[in-house]
Amino acid sequence: MSDNGSPDIIRELYSVITARKAAPEEGSYTSYLFESGLDKILKKIGEECAETIIAAKNGSREEIIFEVSDLIYHLLVMMAERGVTPDDIFAELAERSKKMHNLKQSKTVDKNT
Repeated sequence: MSDNGSPDIIRELYSVITARKAAPEEGSYTSYLFESGLDKILKKIGEECAETIIAAKNGSREEIIFEVSDLIYHLLVMMAERGVTPDDIFAELAERSKKMHNLKQSKTVDKNT
């Protein structure tokens, strides 16, 4: 398992989530979510979105980190349920990044000339 600072933690967490989907374990929250179905997973994402918004509004850095982590976890569960991988998301973000770097610089007009 990666250290806390490694971006690979997303892939590793996703791997654990897909393993729980393939082979449910008794007492596993992840297994419970898959057994409960997509509606339950989506409900949890909605709850975590709201909690993330509240955390951001409250301004506590620790609370924001906690809630965003919950949100990301539940998003990964939904992604696994729907067959979307972190690499699919990384590829999309890379494409968007290329487009951002290709934007033309806005021209500045010298109002004195």
